[in-house]
Amino acid sequence: MLLALPRLRVRRFAGPTATADGKALSREHERTFVWHFAEPVAAIWPALADTQRFNEAAGLPKHEITESLRADGSVRYHAQTRFKGFDLRWREVPVEWVEHHWFRHLRVFESGPLRTIDAHLSFEPEGDGCIGRYRLRASARNAVGAAILATGFFPSAEKNFAKLADDARDWAAGGRERVFGTAPPPPAATRQAEIDGHVRRIEASGNGHGLAGRLAAWCLAAQEVDLMRMRPLELARRWGAVPRELIEASLQGVRDGLLEMRWDLLCPRCRGAKITVTSLDQLPNEAHCGACNIGYDRDFARNVELSFRPAALLREVSDGEYCLFGPMSTPHVKAQVIVPPGGERRFTAEFQPGAYRLRTLEIGGAEDIEHAGDGFPEIIAADGGVGPGAPAPAGTLVFRNAEDRPRTLIVEGREWVGEALTAHRVTTLQGFRDLFPAERLAPGEEADVSQVVLMFTDLKGSTALYERVGDGAAYRMVRRHFTLLAAAVRAHDGTLVKTIGDAIMAAFTRPEDAVAAALAARRAVGESADDLAIKIGIHAGPCMAVTMNDRLDYFGGTVNLAARLQGESVGGDIVLSEAVAGAGGVAPLLDGLESTRESALLRGFDAPVGFIRLQPLPKS
Repeated sequence: MLLALPRLRVRRFAGPTATADGKALSREHERTFVWHFAEPVAAIWPALADTQRFNEAAGLPKHEITESLRADGSVRYHAQTRFKGFDLRWREVPVEWVEHHWFRHLRVFESGPLRTIDAHLSFEPEGDGCIGRYRLRASARNAVGAAILATGFFPSAEKNFAKLADDARDWAAGGRERVFGTAPPPPAATRQAEIDGHVRRIEASGNGHGLAGRLAAWCLAAQEVDLMRMRPLELARRWGAVPRELIEASLQGVRDGLLEMRWDLLCPRCRGAKITVTSLDQLPNEAHCGACNIGYDRDFARNVELSFRPAALLREVSDGEYCLFGPMSTPHVKAQVIVPPGGERRFTAEFQPGAYRLRTLEIGGAEDIEHAGDGFPEIIAADGGVGPGAPAPAGTLVFRNAEDRPRTLIVEGREWVGEALTAHRVTTLQGFRDLFPAERLAPGEEADVSQVVLMFTDLKGSTALYERVGDGAAYRMVRRHFTLLAAAVRAHDGTLVKTIGDAIMAAFTRPEDAVAAALAARRAVGESADDLAIKIGIHAGPCMAVTMNDRLDYFGGTVNLAARLQGESVGGDIVLSEAVAGAGGVAPLLDGLESTRESALLRGFDAPVGFIRLQPLPKS
């Protein structure tokens, strides 16, 4: 709800400048727009601190970024674009911010009518809501720039920003799905009919789950920022959809030509996509991030992400940036502040207890800390690195730079990208394996997976089964048991990696999904009319993803131990490694189930291995 929007305060400074016609114009101007919100800062911040979406909604053009490495190891960012008849080039100064408090964005122009644009947004509480103050400062490079600043620049900004503040207010109050109400022209009727045909085919495939039409509508109406790297897990959260179903609808959209997929190799520091390819076999083993000036390796479970964007039929999406840096472009970064040589900066801020990393934007070391919730330690740059100092007063954030050059100091949360669809997660979904069986690593390549959950199963007494009922009947029973296993694996976000005789190997991202699938499979096989019993073993740990027999497979000690644990099963029971049984999401699944803790010396392992055996269900 609007309390007072906007209140305008104007301040001009610097002396007048004579133009060609003799009129005096000021070269520097400043205005502050003040907005009142009924919602708290935490609700408004994600909208107005999203500088990419804000700039796009404000009508600013995309621009190209180039990076140049300086002698001191820092990186300078240069941008260029053409806007309203002007060729613009500028130096992009890293955005500064303290989450939920303020941000500042400065551009220093090298060509065009303006010399600088400096935007600063700050918040403070006001009752149950908050006040936002957007200070816009600009300086002219020449008489044309001075005339622009003296006439339409600020009135246009006032009108534009007031509309965007209204959009943010409505979104925070739950009145709109998208933050800003921008949309491209609708497609021509003939193209809309073609799009509708694709939607029907996606739904007819069984993978649409009623979401294909919503995906298409989203792509037609969303901002370009939302479409350059579409994250299905983020959309599933927004829409209240089942993540696996939205992933499958997106994958089917790629197969049907409505979407395209991109494999992004993310930098472990800034978490930006530094390399993007269209198939897994094009993905390199390692990459270099120019912004962070570091090299890094790929890890399927951490920094290889599958994202989507509309195909040209649906909507043209161009490359480029609306804002290279910004608080919501890197939401794991809680504070990013430039500190001058030998300087100190203090801000009001209070961070929740948890795990944080202190580092610099420039090349240099980093240090992980655990914050207990009292005074946050001072962040100190010295000797080329950064580390914690003494605790600052409660509610205060202190940055110190003991070096002889400016440093951009950063406080970031250590959680990884929560809504990234990692290569590991998507390749452990049966829908992906079914739709893209040819997606695999290049021959001879392997990729690290920091954790995979593997389930091996086998039929108890399968040799005797063939002798008892004959080959044909036994074969049909085995096929039916495979169908039951496949259904349980798919329903719990896993994939069948391969079958080995009467056995299967399945992979999952989360231990609780594997255990839930095992329980469901045991129940389904036990309740079938074929009177079969299965042996199941589950283990989690690191491994390598490889291409074997033209499909993605896994290799390493985790695979071997999972297979050996299955060998410890006697049929009808489930054998869990201690790593799996001790995972946080598994404990609720084991409530009420009879289990025993055991150990055994397994082939290929030097010491006895401990495990948990879930005892067979009693006969009904």
